[in-house]
Amino acid sequence: MKTGIYAGSFDPITLGHLDVIKRAAHIVDRLVIGVLNNTSKTPAFSAEERVELIRRVTKDIPNVVVETFDGLTIDFAKRMDANLLVRGLRAVTDFEYELQIAQVNHKLNPNIDTIFLITSVEYSYLSSSIVKEIAHFGGDISGLVPKEVMKDIVDKLAK
Repeated sequence: MKTGIYAGSFDPITLGHLDVIKRAAHIVDRLVIGVLNNTSKTPAFSAEERVELIRRVTKDIPNVVVETFDGLTIDFAKRMDANLLVRGLRAVTDFEYELQIAQVNHKLNPNIDTIFLITSVEYSYLSSSIVKEIAHFGGDISGLVPKEVMKDIVDKLAK
């Protein structure tokens, strides 16, 4: 069985994330969405809230599971019996950073490969940070996040 890991903070999940999730789910038998619980950052949503939001928008994708993790993604991948890391790329600048991480991960565990999925053009500008800022100031995020979680995001982030 081919298991992939798509890891990130997903604070909050965007349509760009969902685009990568749907496409990656077609490539692997099982896709584990790893929600990073980074204690050095203060996310807008708790790890549990982020997991709940992602589960809600992926409930109709049968081979997707959502889990939280701490530490290195490569260690999480090993615990999940994954053989593939999935990363989304929006721009060339993302690639430079992600290439370094992929090379380090391969050095740490040569049995786990990284694949890059280019974000669909309509989401190439999108990030969780942008969504948070727009929502904070009462802007319209309807074309940026899945409709199933839009109210949760607005309720949490609006002034």
